[in-house]
Amino acid sequence: MSEAHDLGQASDTGASNEVLYDVTDAIATITLNAPERMNTISREMLSQLTALLVQAEEDNDVRCVILTGTGRAFCAGLNLEEATGGGGISGGMNSNKVSATLDLRNTPPTVMQAMDTPTICAVNGGAAGYGMDTALGCDIRLMADTAKLAAAFTKRGVVPESGGTWFLPRMIGWEKASELIFTGRTLSAEESVEWGLASRVVPAADLMGEARKLAREIADNAPLAVQASKRMMRIGLNETFPDHVHHVYLQLLPLMRSEDMKEGMMAFLEKRKPEFKGQ
Repeated sequence: MSEAHDLGQASDTGASNEVLYDVTDAIATITLNAPERMNTISREMLSQLTALLVQAEEDNDVRCVILTGTGRAFCAGLNLEEATGGGGISGGMNSNKVSATLDLRNTPPTVMQAMDTPTICAVNGGAAGYGMDTALGCDIRLMADTAKLAAAFTKRGVVPESGGTWFLPRMIGWEKASELIFTGRTLSAEESVEWGLASRVVPAADLMGEARKLAREIADNAPLAVQASKRMMRIGLNETFPDHVHHVYLQLLPLMRSEDMKEGMMAFLEKRKPEFKGQ
């Protein structure tokens, strides 16, 4: 089944459709939809994207999320025209009323980091600055052969403000992260895989098909177990091994009483495909 949503539902203003949302066969596809400006992040897009990520996370029928973009870019970073005009994410930066706090409920990378639902970024084109960090915030990245990752922060006089300084050292180590951030280098799709920043490169025409195929493979598994596995991986980043093993055991106890675990065991014994219900 397919469920399409009007983008006004994802925004308090009900403005233009800057992000598209569709749910088909337990897979939510969220699409940045401002190709005329290469999907640069505006305040409206930020609000819609955040709301739709939360919506997907709260929907028990969604077992995997694909994030992608329309046009030739995935996301070319912040909308600099809006920002320099006093609006956008950095609105007010040149005034005396700059906030000393950040609302983490309205930043896609922090929302994605808290999600238990697996996320796949189908990087259809250039991902620069904020766009690169947003892609890195997903669990898995598939890249079109024409796509690029551009860590252009220091070339613009800023730091990776949307998670890059947290993601990159953990993903590729301190030295490689330093080289990438300090130089502001752009990596091709093939280089992104070589650096450990993407899973694989596929022809641009096959990107969404491959992303959906991977999402389907994830969605076919027991959703409670998949979500618990992601949650344990996230928690494990900040705890010792003995503490982690203990927490995994505590997470396992409710799963052992679930209908999905019984179904998984019976399907294995009966040599058939399991039918998981998330219960």
